[in-house]
Amino acid sequence: MKHFFQVAGCAVAMSVGPVFGAATAAPAAAAQASLLEGKVVETMNAASYTYVQVETGGRRIWAAAPQFDVKVGDAVAIGDARPMPNYHSKTLNRTFDVVYFSGDVRVNGQHPVQAAAADLPAGHPAPGAKAGPAVAELSGIKKVADGQTVAEIYADKAQLTGKSVAVRGRVVKFNAMIMGKNWIHIRDGSGVEGANDLTVTTADKAKVGDVVVITGELKANRDFGGGYRYPLIVEDAKVAVE
Repeated sequence: MKHFFQVAGCAVAMSVGPVFGAATAAPAAAAQASLLEGKVVETMNAASYTYVQVETGGRRIWAAAPQFDVKVGDAVAIGDARPMPNYHSKTLNRTFDVVYFSGDVRVNGQHPVQAAAADLPAGHPAPGAKAGPAVAELSGIKKVADGQTVAEIYADKAQLTGKSVAVRGRVVKFNAMIMGKNWIHIRDGSGVEGANDLTVTTADKAKVGDVVVITGELKANRDFGGGYRYPLIVEDAKVAVE
């Protein structure tokens, strides 16, 4: 059940005329709700999103999050739900009246494992990407002198948070000028899934495939709103392309 970030996106994608009408007719207070609970009546995956239509409070709404496992009849709880009116899904090439995006989703009382989102609403950075270069493309990346590997960043996060770190890695994802910053994901071949991808914000530029050295302050548990939270991130880093 891929994370509910995509749930909002997916829900929107699947909505039809009657559903859109129901969502539009919902009271204004409901549109500002931070918690939505109900049963899944429809679901689909599109690209890196899971879309779900949820019946809640006598109405049906669409929600989306990075892909997660879910099926019709499952009970879902969507925390910190943020409405995105007139949402356009590039993947589906479709505009929806409203979709609720969230990064805090429970399915049958459990948090599902999420994938990375590729079709996020404008203004929101994407979570760490699961898709990355082949292992061979990450071989031979040497640790920076007096620096850290990605795996060491995660392993020693308690000691490194708030301190300057230096990491050499290959750029596996680049998003330009989101919230006034460039967002980069790097990997160096170290670490296990879920602890092998480091998110970096910077004013510098790089492209996917570049080997770079990043230096900056490591921060933990950063919340940028809309459900997009990062357990670890290097902010306002210097990025040198090698």
